[in-house]
Amino acid sequence: MEVSKREEEYLETMYILHKNKGIIRVKDIAKMMRVKPPSVVDALKKLSDKGLVEYEKYDRILLTDAGREIARATYSKHLLLTQFFIDILGIPPEIAEHDACQFEHYVSEITVQRIREFAQYIQEQCPYVLKQFIKEKLAENAESE
Repeated sequence: MEVSKREEEYLETMYILHKNKGIIRVKDIAKMMRVKPPSVVDALKKLSDKGLVEYEKYDRILLTDAGREIARATYSKHLLLTQFFIDILGIPPEIAEHDACQFEHYVSEITVQRIREFAQYIQEQCPYVLKQFIKEKLAENAESE
């Protein structure tokens, strides 16, 4: 089944809302994604047609098992990429967060796995070099501000 980048974003948002609040509401999705509620309703209908959410107007919204798996995988990539950008590359958190949100929808599983393995390797085998690199990048960031 083909799932678009935007649909992944909706699923991930619902996953995060359910994880944090225990409930998924149209207004919360709209606020988090900075869209209008009618846009959310349209997306929910499409996701429901694909069997990724259970949605009836004015009723609760639930991720199906398939929707939850896509959302979990996307969110997992997001967390890994954000931490990699911050901890390994020394990217400021707000930029790392934004970049991870873009990158997570296009990166393959093998790339994600290699990033995970590389991060673990560099943190375990070269902690001093990594600390020096991050220190230099933080100094550069401070100078450019």
